Amino acid sequence: MSAPAGNAYFGRRYTLSASHRLHSDALTEAENSAVYGKCNNPYGHGHNYVLEVLVGGAIDPETGMVLNLAILDAMVQKHFIERFDHTNLNLDSLFQNRVPTTENLCRAVFELLDGEVEPAKLVQVRVEETENNFFEYAGE
Repeated sequence: MSAPAGNAYFGRRYTLSASHRLHSDALTEAENSAVYGKCNNPYGHGHNYVLEVLVGGAIDPETGMVLNLAILDAMVQKHFIERFDHTNLNLDSLFQNRVPTTENLCRAVFELLDGEVEPAKLVQVRVEETENNFFEYAGE
């Protein structure tokens, strides 16, 4: 029997803690304060982030999976958790020319993981910053 046509999707959640300061060198101190409020604190602040990664693709007829979760876990560990857990995002090279907003963190994670989860395709990343704030990025 052949595999059914179409794609299936697999999502997985991860957690990490990191700090950041929202500040743009293109803005004055007063503008930064007005735009970012308490998130512009010069000492930064931290979050316990929840990352959701969604991959899609054909279901492998031998394994019955879109992607082995061990492969996804290894890629997220290597490219996201090891790099960002318990760090100050402002000090990472990815944020030298980007404000480390969670929108930009989503984009950075997508860029780091894109192409790394073959044979599946990275569909979207979602980051929860707080219980009320979440951000999603699905590529260009």
